[in-house]
Amino acid sequence: MSMKKEPSVLKGFRTFLMRGNVVDLAVAVVIGTAFTNIVNSVVKGIINPLVGSIGTTNLDNYKTCLSSSCQGSKGIQLLWGSVLGATLSFVITAAVVYFLMVLPMSKYLARQEARRQAREGTHEVIEVTELEVLKEIRDALVAQRGSGPGER
Repeated sequence: MSMKKEPSVLKGFRTFLMRGNVVDLAVAVVIGTAFTNIVNSVVKGIINPLVGSIGTTNLDNYKTCLSSSCQGSKGIQLLWGSVLGATLSFVITAAVVYFLMVLPMSKYLARQEARRQAREGTHEVIEVTELEVLKEIRDALVAQRGSGPGER
């Protein structure tokens, strides 16, 4: 009587980690983190100074005081500059991802689909043409058989 050996937890964990989905996800997280650093640098180095040309160079300095007096960190302050900076970072990230990754991939996949449909379309034409040729051969054989000496 032999009992089936259960895989060890570590082997199962290793199998889980080596699946393509987990590795792809890990790569995406690492690239996303590096990409976020680039976008943040663009916002701080280019966007903030451009916006700062009409005010301050640091968007974090834009705020509104809701209380009667705001001195330093005292009072009730809305830090809308931080929200604006984060929003700009998001919009830039989304635009770069869309225009450099999503749009080209969509066009590539559309071209692949068009090629696949074209290949399937040519197969159908070939099959129809072959079918027509076979019908002609059959008709010719029937006609030949009918005109031969052993006519029934």
